[in-house]
Amino acid sequence: MIVVLTGAGISADSGIATFRDSDGLWANYRIEDVCTPEALVRNRAQVIEFYNIRRKELLEKEPNAAHIALAELEKQTDVCVITQNIDDLHERAGSKNIVHLHGELRKLRSSWNEMATVPIEGWEQKLDEKHPDGSLLRPFVVFFGESVPMLEKAIEITEKADILIIVGTSLNVYPAASLVHYVRPDVPIYIVDPAVNDTNAAFNAPRIPNKITYIAERAAVGVPKLVSQLLVNK
Repeated sequence: MIVVLTGAGISADSGIATFRDSDGLWANYRIEDVCTPEALVRNRAQVIEFYNIRRKELLEKEPNAAHIALAELEKQTDVCVITQNIDDLHERAGSKNIVHLHGELRKLRSSWNEMATVPIEGWEQKLDEKHPDGSLLRPFVVFFGESVPMLEKAIEITEKADILIIVGTSLNVYPAASLVHYVRPDVPIYIVDPAVNDTNAAFNAPRIPNKITYIAERAAVGVPKLVSQLLVNK
């Protein structure tokens, strides 16, 4: 099985602002005000507004060549995408086997049950919408300070990987960053990221004994190249 771990860099090529963009959506908000359980209690309206804006932005974007290449790879072999992203670009590109570590922007969840979700039509969540269980709905997003409910499943999948591909993530955010340590030592790792190389990779040897191949390209360029190579060698 090929396991693909994706982060903000793959969606950046579709025009979605990353957390670290100085001029992106995050630049106008503090994490403490929009991405914590405490913020939701303190200023629910602001938190809901923030994710409405993000959802509206997402609906204006399309999957890029990297998303499409991974979907095509899944048609040819066993692939699982584990993503740190909350967008649905992998789904819209055609990928089926996807684990969202940090939630999904196109869904809302119960305030009482973190996995009791409902889809949202369009981009706007109304402030006082309720889940069928009677609780107020909230974005289906893992806030800072909350547990990552899909982590155990992601670990189990990573342990079964025959190839690991890492796209658009520096692996600096835990616990997602820990996944690379669950790969068997004989499994080759491919890293697609214009900013990563053999001297600055956060998870580089000797802590990781695996053979690592670096592809210093943007996701939309490097992933299709890698997919073509893997299909030729299949």
